[in-house]
Amino acid sequence: MEITIDSRNDVTILRLQGKFLADGDGPQCRDKLKELIQSGKRKFLFDFSGVPYIDSTGLGFLAGCRAAAQKAGAGLVLASVDDRVRRVLDEVKLSDYLVIVEDEARAMARLGDVAAAAKSS
Repeated sequence: MEITIDSRNDVTILRLQGKFLADGDGPQCRDKLKELIQSGKRKFLFDFSGVPYIDSTGLGFLAGCRAAAQKAGAGLVLASVDDRVRRVLDEVKLSDYLVIVEDEARAMARLGDVAAAAKSS
């Protein structure tokens, strides 16, 4: 999987491209998020538009990314999640744990609320 980092205003956008698999994608994503948190970033948008598949280990790392963001008082929103990936997230109840929106514009709008909620928890 490839991760491209973009920024818009105070939001850091991680654009994911390719299958989210156990062999290194999860740790790569988690390490990149931790690096960004350590640099002071607090609003993250994971653009899943280029992710057609996620395996069970990838799901665990995604949950870990959300937990790391929450612990740091940061907000994390997933956008443009493929229908197949969304079904997997729903089946394992991760969609109840993550903030998932239809597109990047909605994610940008939600990030202020998510970051504020993360700070108060």
